[in-house]
Amino acid sequence: MDTNLIHPELRFNSYGSHLRRRFGLRVSKVNVDGGFTCPNRDGVKGTGGCIYCDNRSFSPDGIRGSIPLEEQMAAGMAYHRQRLGSEKFIIYFQKYSNTYGPVGKLRDLYYRALAHPDVVGISVGTRPDCLGEGALALLEEIARDRYVCLELGLQSMDDRILARINRGHSFAEYRLALERAAGRGFEICAHLIRGFPGESREDFLKTADVIASLPVDSLKIHQLHAVAGTPLADMYVRGEFVPLEHREYVASVCDFLELLPPRITIQRLYGSAPLSIRVAPRWNLKNNRMWYSIVHELARRGSWQGRRLSGEIAARACV
Repeated sequence: MDTNLIHPELRFNSYGSHLRRRFGLRVSKVNVDGGFTCPNRDGVKGTGGCIYCDNRSFSPDGIRGSIPLEEQMAAGMAYHRQRLGSEKFIIYFQKYSNTYGPVGKLRDLYYRALAHPDVVGISVGTRPDCLGEGALALLEEIARDRYVCLELGLQSMDDRILARINRGHSFAEYRLALERAAGRGFEICAHLIRGFPGESREDFLKTADVIASLPVDSLKIHQLHAVAGTPLADMYVRGEFVPLEHREYVASVCDFLELLPPRITIQRLYGSAPLSIRVAPRWNLKNNRMWYSIVHELARRGSWQGRRLSGEIAARACV
């Protein structure tokens, strides 16, 4: 491993290590619900949302828009202080599309989060079709003094898959949104999902080359999973969605990491919908076992993030 960005034990450039390098201490993300919705739900683009979407599948209990923001923050910070010994925090506006609303509402919520003395910045999850100039200008304003990460969901670069999952935007729209957001002083995180019906391993791996060419600073990847009450769960029952086996998922993610420049930090490598609503896949692995199954596979291979890049590309990516 020829770069100081790669964690020697994890074998990839972890987001936690990135934050520790930047702030000099342990920083954790605290999820909050700002009470937003999505144009793919409120009728602007559609009403059903993406076929897999149910926010219960990735949101902690007790994070609801009806609870005041400050209460959500206090509960999340207390949890991370006790569990991890975290000293500072990034407030993550997670549920639905968190730039989808009047700029006045965005300003109020973002700055209320930043008012807490232990908050170093914000992370804002959204879609490429919810990035008005007002929202981008506000994030740019905040980023002059505080940490800001824009988390922009892509899920797949294949327009056929995007249409099939009722995503409501194309890859070209995503690329345009990235171009408009880049160079404004904040980090950009892309979201990908592995395991869509009709997606081959080779299709997924091609995405690594595309991500490497985009102005993306970090990445989240997780397996496609069906939760109760979604169209994807109905597809599973009808045999139209066959989830990946755990071993296949781990192997393809490791292949992907080997093709990814070390400059890109890794925020997430798996998803963990609650068992009470999870339909498939039911790997029944705890979070730490999911995480380390990927770490151990990289170690077994004697490999690391960026391993399969040419020397010239890898060196340039590590600058």
